[in-house]
Amino acid sequence: MAKFLYKMQNILDLKYKLESQAKSSFAAAAAKLSLEEEKLESLRRQRGRYEKQARELVTGRLDFHEIKVNRIAIEATKGAIQRQALAVHVAERNLENARKHLQEVMTERKTHEILKEKEFDEFKKELEREESKAVDELVSFTHNHAKEE
Repeated sequence: MAKFLYKMQNILDLKYKLESQAKSSFAAAAAKLSLEEEKLESLRRQRGRYEKQARELVTGRLDFHEIKVNRIAIEATKGAIQRQALAVHVAERNLENARKHLQEVMTERKTHEILKEKEFDEFKKELEREESKAVDELVSFTHNHAKEE
């Protein structure tokens, strides 16, 4: 019996590899985004602690040096939060780009799988036609042979 060989199997194999790489890139981008969001949340908690400390510093005996140091720390933390918010935004953009790339690669792979299925269906139909033709010839031969006897 004839064996089905997909003519573009090497391309389909390449599409599988590309999809695997795209999935890895997407996972890495998602992990990076998660890390950046955690850093941002940590900075926000730190700013909250500094602000709480600032409220405590102005309620008791006033130490202007401590208040000034605290204000500088709050401002520095605000700047770090802005930079980290930008890093989160960049990571979100990278994740979206990785998602789009993965979607494109998956679409290409699925297209080749559909082409392979169609080619396999054509192969099966051809086998069925050949089998039907062989059966018809056998029936015709048997019928003609029976008449001769």
